[in-house]
Amino acid sequence: MNDRIGTADRRAVVLGRYIVANKATVRTAAAATGVSKSTVHKEVNQRLREIDYELFLQVREVLDVNKSERHIRGGIATREKYRRLAQEQPEDGV
Repeated sequence: MNDRIGTADRRAVVLGRYIVANKATVRTAAAATGVSKSTVHKEVNQRLREIDYELFLQVREVLDVNKSERHIRGGIATREKYRRLAQEQPEDGV
């Protein structure tokens, strides 16, 4: 059982360092490490707070910025989607 706890602690630190180094979103960190978004949330919000509080604060700062910008990213993604769709459709000359 202690080995599992140690592994989870290490994973929390790895996730935290990845998020801070890359200014990554939870989704990006999850994809890069092969764990679920729920696991990333739990590791960096609960476990990391107990293990390395300084790193936890850095992670929270990055995630708070990401959260405040997500509506902007969503709008950009939607605009690009429709731009791509418009380019793929043949123009009717009629």
